[in-house]
Amino acid sequence: MIVLVLLASVLIAGVTIYQYGEQSKDYHEDRLERKEEQIKENIRYTLQRTTYVPTTDNLDLIFKDEIYQIADVLNVNFNIYDLEGGLIRSSRPKSKFQNDSISMCLTPEVLNNLKNSVNSRYLEEKSAAGDKYQASYTYITDGKFKPIGILNLPYFEDNSFNDHELKEFLLRLGGVYVFMLLIAILLSYIISKYITRSLQTVSDKMNATFLTKQNKRISVGNPSEEIGKLINAYNAMIDELEISAVKLAKSEREQAWREMAKQVAHEIKNPLTPMRLTVQSFERKFDPEDPDVRSKLTEYSKTLIQQIDTMSSIAGAFSNFAEMPAQQNETLNVVKIVKLGLDIFNENYIHFIADEEEIIAKLDRTQLIRVLTNLVKNAIQAVPDVVDPRILVTVSSEGDYVKIAVADNGIGIEDEFKEKIFEPKFTTKSSGMGLGLGMVKTIVETYNGSIDLTSQPGKGTVFTVKFPRVV
Repeated sequence: MIVLVLLASVLIAGVTIYQYGEQSKDYHEDRLERKEEQIKENIRYTLQRTTYVPTTDNLDLIFKDEIYQIADVLNVNFNIYDLEGGLIRSSRPKSKFQNDSISMCLTPEVLNNLKNSVNSRYLEEKSAAGDKYQASYTYITDGKFKPIGILNLPYFEDNSFNDHELKEFLLRLGGVYVFMLLIAILLSYIISKYITRSLQTVSDKMNATFLTKQNKRISVGNPSEEIGKLINAYNAMIDELEISAVKLAKSEREQAWREMAKQVAHEIKNPLTPMRLTVQSFERKFDPEDPDVRSKLTEYSKTLIQQIDTMSSIAGAFSNFAEMPAQQNETLNVVKIVKLGLDIFNENYIHFIADEEEIIAKLDRTQLIRVLTNLVKNAIQAVPDVVDPRILVTVSSEGDYVKIAVADNGIGIEDEFKEKIFEPKFTTKSSGMGLGLGMVKTIVETYNGSIDLTSQPGKGTVFTVKFPRVV
């Protein structure tokens, strides 16, 4: 709309300027012809009244005084030349036309053009002092229409009035189009806001669309046809997405239980095999009369108890992993709880640093200790072969979060394992089931926190946990 208004204003201004130019040109042409006809009429009248024979030689005598009278009556200056182009008489005094550079002799070009013209008239256009200058040339004839001289009428175009009128008109036109431009801008803004209002609603809904959450349908009153189609397509997509999300969640749960069942079965089968072999061996070799029967029975019992403890440990680990932490939202001093949680470890290379004495957060005390304990245990297991082992636990504030970092100078984690380190069942150790860090991640995310790690093989690892704190 704005471009159309601007384009229309430019076109109309151009057409207006052109039209004024054409009108001015026609006006000056008509005015020159009228003055020329008036002068010729007075010349014919003078030739009829004169006592001299109307010849070229007598023109000087005939118009000796008459030329000034005609110029005064008609308020116009003109010149009379002979047929050879020589100046005979001028309505201006000699001193003036010399100063004005009136030609004393016409050029051959003027004479030829006048002679060859169809209507015995030649119009010459020039410019002088920045103004347009025209000069008409026509024959003076006697009573028998025989040419006896040449009439020259100089004419200067005065466009000051037309230029003033054109300027005034363009100013008014410009005012109107400025007003129209402002109206166009306002209408464009209103229409664009009306259109983008629905689009903004659609955009906000799309940005808030998640596969794992229940998404709301879009409802917009009186949308345009195109926007209505877009909204209907989005709502249909949401319906299909909800159906797909339900199916996906069901499939994921089933897959998770299958994986868990496989893992439990695998871990339980490991201690059952040595237990079976021990029982079979004892059955073959058992002799009640053997003098070492008591010591053998004790060794046999110890082996079975050891395998049973392993199975109990496996069951406990899976139980802890499956148990989702309940959000108690206790108001805790994280610095104090972390310091108490480190008291259960006897290793003298574990150090604790806190930037503040008190950092408050709403967490469950038990779950926070479980997170800390698992991270410290992983750090301890990473430094058994280090000459000078060191584990540093720090607690600090970072914006709206409390940050707990556990750093060690152990063996580190290879880059290929970093993305899998928090997955259940994944472990880089020869023992264990890989559920500890998975459980930690579950607890942290339950409290809207985050856990990250940075590690360099052979130099150490840093686990960083962030929880929202109470400001």
